[in-house]
Amino acid sequence: MRFRIYRYDPETGAPPWLQEFHIDADEHPVMLLEALLLIKARDESLAFRASCREGVCGSDALNVNGRNRLACITPLSDLSDPIEIRPLPGLPVIRDLVVDMTPFYRQYRTIRPWLINDDPEPEIERFQSPENRATLNGLYECILCGACSTACPSFWWNPERFLGPAALLQAHRFLADTRDQRTGERLDALEDPYRLYRCHTIMNCAEVCPKGLNPSRSIAVIRQMLAKRRI
Repeated sequence: MRFRIYRYDPETGAPPWLQEFHIDADEHPVMLLEALLLIKARDESLAFRASCREGVCGSDALNVNGRNRLACITPLSDLSDPIEIRPLPGLPVIRDLVVDMTPFYRQYRTIRPWLINDDPEPEIERFQSPENRATLNGLYECILCGACSTACPSFWWNPERFLGPAALLQAHRFLADTRDQRTGERLDALEDPYRLYRCHTIMNCAEVCPKGLNPSRSIAVIRQMLAKRRI
């Protein structure tokens, strides 16, 4: 099994390059992350992120054969040989497969991803009916891996202005939450030619999401909310 892995070390001043590695079938790696760990055991200089190994933390998002994936839940049997592994596109590369997530998290913070409610704090919880709670399904499960935003050309072209699929999915999550009391302010902040409307609905975000979420649908819902309040 052949691997071609993106290598880059800014301290050397050398340009990025692809290094080849080989793993024998009798080593029995099942998931891509297992293969990367075997490779790193041979070359400790290889840098990549990983943590939970269960598709929960999102830290091991990579571009694999041209598609963003989580290494820990990507079976090697699903990949064609040679397997080419690159860092997530559209973000600055720190070293090898490790990218600087600062632009991604900066956009995420701008949507104020927390519940805002000015009512007195209850002793136990802010009640929400099962029906209202169900409206959050498909919105709260995001693990912030960045796979969707870094697969989005609009995010590549306007990383400082377009919020990106992940941030807009979370914006919808709080707009849909009946306990939140800042719907108007949240919509005001999104009504901008770039922050929301640079989405061209090419659906890359939904295709690569490891949780099966659909940020494109959330963007369409927010647009509908903005259109309705103008009527």
